[in-house]
Amino acid sequence: MDYIHKLVTELNNLVWGVPMLVLILGTGLFLMVMLRGMPIRRIVLGFCLMWQGRSKDVGAQGHVSSFQALMTGLSATVGTGNIAGVATAIFLGGPGALFWMWCTALVGMATKYSEIVLAVHYRDVDSKGECSGGPMYAIKNGLGKKWHLLGFVFAVFGGLAGFGIGNMVQSNSMAEVIKVTFGIETWVTGLVTTVVVALVILGGIKRIAKVAASLVPFMCIGYIIMSLAVLILYASQLPAAFSLIFTHAFTPVAATGGFAGAAVLMAIQYGVARGIFSNEAGLGTAGIAQAAAATDSPVRSGLIGMTGTFIDTIVICTMTGLVIICTGVWDGGARGASLSSSAFESALPGIGGYLLAFALIIFTFTTILGWSYYGERCWMYLAGKKAIFPFRILWVLAVFAGAVFHLDFVWLLADTLNALMAIPNLFSLLLLSPVVIKLTADYFKSKNE
Repeated sequence: MDYIHKLVTELNNLVWGVPMLVLILGTGLFLMVMLRGMPIRRIVLGFCLMWQGRSKDVGAQGHVSSFQALMTGLSATVGTGNIAGVATAIFLGGPGALFWMWCTALVGMATKYSEIVLAVHYRDVDSKGECSGGPMYAIKNGLGKKWHLLGFVFAVFGGLAGFGIGNMVQSNSMAEVIKVTFGIETWVTGLVTTVVVALVILGGIKRIAKVAASLVPFMCIGYIIMSLAVLILYASQLPAAFSLIFTHAFTPVAATGGFAGAAVLMAIQYGVARGIFSNEAGLGTAGIAQAAAATDSPVRSGLIGMTGTFIDTIVICTMTGLVIICTGVWDGGARGASLSSSAFESALPGIGGYLLAFALIIFTFTTILGWSYYGERCWMYLAGKKAIFPFRILWVLAVFAGAVFHLDFVWLLADTLNALMAIPNLFSLLLLSPVVIKLTADYFKSKNE
């Protein structure tokens, strides 16, 4: 077991090394340039379309509205990455890591837009009108038979990664925070969560989307309000916080307090890695959710979907990072969710820790729901519809297992599988980028814009 752990550690360091950072940022930058900055220029349009997308397109194939599909995607991305992931990036890379998370998000908007456009354009529709899409379908239908292996590899990695990063890691984080905050045993949390998750996911995408559309806006707005309350209290520290972020994005940060110091490369590496962990731009997962939407326009779906990256990283992750830096706890030696908790508790004594715990509980629960659909579509692609029910049973059982077992190795393996998911997706994006450019140009030409 020690050998396997060492092997996966070495693989993780390799796949999240400089080549991966270049591939992720490079692909996003390439797409942003080819789109002439459209995702940034049209972000307001994206939000307007998101609001309009609360109802299904009349006569379009699909089971959920574009808004519900976006909320399903956000339910999977707004999770531990926004609380523990941001804190880990700052702990390991210093305040400058937040700057590189922003960069990842900005170019990631182009990446996610392109993923969704291709997922909707190349989705499969069965005899009952059920839609299935994502990188594996874009590869199969867009690149042809000689590239089928690439889609197969994505589905395998996605199907396995979901059990870790989208399930067991989330239920484990939820159970731990509930035990520390409220004193409830992990098996109790695991049992209750297992039952609730089963009631939702056994109803398929329609029920998942309805729950996500109800919970996600509430949890995002609630977390933003909570963070703004802290930042108002520490408003005088905001200029210094931004100074630290921009300074240490390009210069090393020396050891101070409980902080061991970090080189610029560490700030870049952990900022990009945690940024991807948070918003999933480059993994291809958002396209799986958006492909289920009742829409007749891949570009409109892409415009709506790319707002998820903006909300997730530019807004919510920024809130977490600024709270940690402004309260001055970033160099105290704590890491992960504990660092975020200490920041909120120091600002709001007596209630800050409880509020963050509640936010983390909702975040992790919705992530489990969103990723269940991603994993289901991956296994359906590999084994057909007969795989759906067994997958859902295994998914529900994994929720309980994640709550009661120690998962250091699962964290490591899931992080590695995330990177391995990204590789076939990013290559397919580069190969199919002319299709994205043409569909985008045709859409705006038809709108006379």
